[in-house]
Amino acid sequence: MRPGKQREQESSSPPQYTVPVNVWDFLTTAAANHPHHEALRQGPRVHTYAEALQLATQLAATLHERGVKRGDRIGCLMHNHIDHYLAYFAAAATGAILVSLNTRLATGEQQNILAHSESVLLLHDDAHAARATELRYDLRGGSVSVADAIAAGDASTFSPTLAAADEPAHLYYTSGTTGSPKGVVLTHRNVCTHALAAVQELGLCATDRWAHIAPMFHLADAWATFAITHVAGTHAFLPHFTANAALDLLAAERITITNLVPVMLNLMVKEPGAANRPFTLRVMLSGGAPIAPDVVRRILDVFRCDYVQTYGMTETSPYLTLSLLTPALQQLPFEQQLHWKCKTGRPFSGVQLEVVDDAGKAIPADARTVGEIRVKGATVTRGYWQNPEATAAAFDAQGFLRTGDLATIDEHGYIDIVDRKKDVIKTGGEAVYSVEVENVLYAHPAVLECAVYGMPDAMWGERVTAAIVLRPGCAATTQELISFCRDRIAHYKAPKEVRFLTALPRTGSGKITKKALRESAG
Repeated sequence: MRPGKQREQESSSPPQYTVPVNVWDFLTTAAANHPHHEALRQGPRVHTYAEALQLATQLAATLHERGVKRGDRIGCLMHNHIDHYLAYFAAAATGAILVSLNTRLATGEQQNILAHSESVLLLHDDAHAARATELRYDLRGGSVSVADAIAAGDASTFSPTLAAADEPAHLYYTSGTTGSPKGVVLTHRNVCTHALAAVQELGLCATDRWAHIAPMFHLADAWATFAITHVAGTHAFLPHFTANAALDLLAAERITITNLVPVMLNLMVKEPGAANRPFTLRVMLSGGAPIAPDVVRRILDVFRCDYVQTYGMTETSPYLTLSLLTPALQQLPFEQQLHWKCKTGRPFSGVQLEVVDDAGKAIPADARTVGEIRVKGATVTRGYWQNPEATAAAFDAQGFLRTGDLATIDEHGYIDIVDRKKDVIKTGGEAVYSVEVENVLYAHPAVLECAVYGMPDAMWGERVTAAIVLRPGCAATTQELISFCRDRIAHYKAPKEVRFLTALPRTGSGKITKKALRESAG
């Protein structure tokens, strides 16, 4: 196994923490136990945990002055920023529910979310001041810059009003790739349980330094706001992603751990000179979408640390699995370990996970039979905001959440996602799983990014179609890529059509959206 960097422990025994039942507890406990520990870093701006608590309390005081009450919804339209971090905690201090808005959505889409959630106030950063004025939804408390709200707040006059553990903490609206966006309700218990489990699973501690590079409005990153705070680690922020900027931040801020979506990692490891920086990472996590084994190898080579694949959903806070190896698998040679590291992983702590057939019966653990993942646990949402129909449809008769993800499971209990149920390509009577084809294409030296999906075909029912972005300075033809696939997988799985694009469409969280590809080609 390629070892990651070893962490320095602050003492011979780990500190003792109270068990949070409210998001606000994470920050107050960190400030009480580690008041002078460096908490937040963004360029020249640096704050300790004591200062972070003071600023979050000032923001909460302004929210209270503007009439925000327990149970109210507050919209949040911000890039990754120290003030975005403070907004998560200030909302909790007032008992309000934070509604994280995808910054990539159009004005009308954001307005619909504010209306559906019945938000009473909108918090924004300076970069979104103009958009805030465009949002015409009637906000009782108006819209306010977080920086201005912090400056105006009087912490001495404010006393927190905390929601109960099973009351909502956050609303995350899904990207809407399968229809209208739905508001996922996560309670304080959901969020706190997940954070504590992540601390345990990933061995998080006060010497860890987390980079907020994936968007903070999405749970691929947001969970670490609470887990890293629980152990009084350090947070660093990157407002705008580019491969070079992310690589620079990892090196300059001596980041030890972060979670990035595969499209980000793919761009970063293929950046010229990526491996030449002085990284101090102990582990790199990826999540939000499947990742090709070729990209995993590059991650290990570039960052020179351990790698863990993660899988989860907004509805599950988010993690459902981690590709952390069992003690038995850790004894295997590196190449064999890599086989399991590239899998989707084994169940996350506290998650009851099953892979079942259409009748709800567990499939064989043979790493070949495909079934749908279903889950239960304390981190799973109870449903969607003001949408009982969608809530009922999401759960089966046994109370399991249907994920819509198809996977195999092996004798060690590790699952491997092969496709979204809706994305399976049916061609000539055969089922083609897009992830398998994408993994082959990512091994081609000219391919920077790819997405495989089905398009209607009069002869085959659906034809396997690949959208390709080539690496700068590289060339490849349609026939070359088709032949490359045919040499490695069954001919019926190889693309019948290749579309060369300058960029692939993405959701706000960075996932490639195949729905948009199908629509643009139709």
